[in-house]
Amino acid sequence: MSSAPRAWQPAASIEALRFRAAVVSKLRTFFTQREVLEVTTPVLSAAAATDPQIDSLSLRDARGQSWWLQTSPEFHMKRLLAAGSGAIYQIGPAFRGDELGRWHNAEFSMLEWYRPGFDHHQLMDEIEALWCMLCETEAQAWPRYRYAALIEQATGLSWAEACDGSKLRKALERELGPLPVDLDTAGLLDAAMSLLVGPALGHEQPCFVYDFPADQAALARVETGQDGLPWASRFEWFWRGQELGNGFHELTDGPEQARRFAADREQRRRQGQSDVPADRCLIEALS
Repeated sequence: MSSAPRAWQPAASIEALRFRAAVVSKLRTFFTQREVLEVTTPVLSAAAATDPQIDSLSLRDARGQSWWLQTSPEFHMKRLLAAGSGAIYQIGPAFRGDELGRWHNAEFSMLEWYRPGFDHHQLMDEIEALWCMLCETEAQAWPRYRYAALIEQATGLSWAEACDGSKLRKALERELGPLPVDLDTAGLLDAAMSLLVGPALGHEQPCFVYDFPADQAALARVETGQDGLPWASRFEWFWRGQELGNGFHELTDGPEQARRFAADREQRRRQGQSDVPADRCLIEALS
């Protein structure tokens, strides 16, 4: 049995456009008042996101040259920062081939900004201020949770036990049932965060999760915590069980970034994913 496609509703679409325009206008006012410069960078690049969790979309021009649609404007914006732009922001399109579902689309609009001199805790402060401005509410401090503490609470394990794949698998399967056998400890932690922790977060008010495991650093710095363990200086922002964004105390080490790109590409190879070219210009800019 098939159903007819949902009819386009012009009035609803126009209302959505008006709402979006009002939000974008407020965003621009917010960043202008804080002396953050708006920029526009290329949507196409000769390099792609190497992250195994992200599927970049590509196209070919008339000469047969491959180009990649940006999964975020991050790489180009970091090259501007390295050239001395100062604080910058951008509101523009992003594309991800695997982002299809109830909460995601292959093409979407993204707000991205960079604040030289800020660490990730100061960025969390700024997100709170941005939210309160958009929602026209009084300033408020949101809950901030360490990643390890949430995993411990969800699984009943200590962090040391949670880093033991066999113990973590048993704890998760008690809650979730059988899990794929090929999940390593990092994959099991990701399952715990995605299926147990995340959906329970931010229902009373938005909140942050910070200090991620070092192997989930992505493009963030790795620092030694008070417990003597390495933690990624990044956070994710949750509201009503959904992650709305993430932020980093950015890595600025060119050779380390090159190592991470190479590790990403090797992981993609092991998992049978297509290889993608790393951004050499970004590595040079960081260096």
